[in-house]
Amino acid sequence: MPDRCDLVTRRRRAPARGEAIGRRPHPRPDAGPAPPRRAGRCGAPGVAVNPLAGRTVVVTRATDQAGSLAGALTDLGAEVIELPVVAIVEPADGGAALSAALSSADRYDWIVVTSPNGARRVADLLDGSTTARLAAVGPRTAGPLLASGLAVDLVPGRAVAEGLLEEFPAPPESGGRILLARAEVARDVLPDGLAARGWAVDVVVAYRNVAPDVDPAVLDRARVADLVTFTAESTVRRYHDVAGATLPVAAACIGPISAAAARELGFATIEADPHSVVGLLDAVVAWAAASPPTT
Repeated sequence: MPDRCDLVTRRRRAPARGEAIGRRPHPRPDAGPAPPRRAGRCGAPGVAVNPLAGRTVVVTRATDQAGSLAGALTDLGAEVIELPVVAIVEPADGGAALSAALSSADRYDWIVVTSPNGARRVADLLDGSTTARLAAVGPRTAGPLLASGLAVDLVPGRAVAEGLLEEFPAPPESGGRILLARAEVARDVLPDGLAARGWAVDVVVAYRNVAPDVDPAVLDRARVADLVTFTAESTVRRYHDVAGATLPVAAACIGPISAAAARELGFATIEADPHSVVGLLDAVVAWAAASPPTT
């Protein structure tokens, strides 16, 4: 897990269009250095310490994934309410289908992952000697693969399924096959789009999102918070279901899909740019600067 101050003080550059990361890098010479990250308590110069002081922020991520975001928000001065509204569990088959697919990974031209959860499961099972190339929807999704020593051959400039589809290569004339490891419930933009381009796509469930029990007392605190954070469309819809209303009204979303779902349900949204935890922190700090707390 990244150090909290690392999240608060650094912004990692997303790979440039078409750039690979890992053991087979093809960096662009014009990519330039990473821009500096605004920070609070962790010590970047020129920025007010604790820019989120006096703000209460809800974190809705699964318990085993909430720590880095919650810790970074705390280090920026926020009072954080952890209210996990989803839990990540194994597929109904216990992961048998994914394990079988990855045991013969060389039959695929590409293995595609669309979330860090799917990437972790692929990284746990994949033999690093495979001839299949790897694609991840964004740097956050590529992270678990890279941490396991795997190369990631394609990370799109836009960290959404549509962005990956835009940059994905055409299949060879002889035909090509893709393994897409994803959640049990997910949008069909990517498999449908890849199939329309001539790829044979095998969709395999890597994990499921389920609804855990929610502590009523914590939920009551969340309803009167200043801001709620969403890192996936599933967290938006589940939070709205359990809260029973659009409270608090302000929502910080990690990307356009979660933001669209939040707006549909009546939240006033801010969106991370880039679509990452660091981008989300930036967006929250900018929101706080533009919206002085009421006294």
